Amino acid sequence: QVQLVESGGGLVQPGGSLKLSCAASGSTFSISPMAWYRQAPGKQRELVAFITSTGNTRYADSAKGRFTISREYAKNTVYLHMTSLKPEDTANYYCYLNYGAAYWGQGTQVTVSS
Repeated sequence: QVQLVESGGGLVQPGGSLKLSCAASGSTFSISPMAWYRQAPGKQRELVAFITSTGNTRYADSAKGRFTISREYAKNTVYLHMTSLKPEDTANYYCYLNYGAAYWGQGTQVTVSS
């Protein structure tokens, strides 16, 4: 059974930074693509950033140049480093892993506000 636990969300001022973490249980981490999604109130869940098992990355246009996804195999953890945050980045951020099925974390809230 795969479990994903996110952390690192919070309240930050516009222009600030946050680093989200997602710790994965199980032995599938090193061979599984992973991603960060977000969902704002009243909106659909959207892909923010994606990383393959070998470390190749892809970003939503809204995240390019500001967000960085990375993974640390020794800790079974994937990160999302977010900089130059804007109010429109406010959302619940979810970690995602695909290993024959889709697995989601419980989400961590990011609020960008002055």
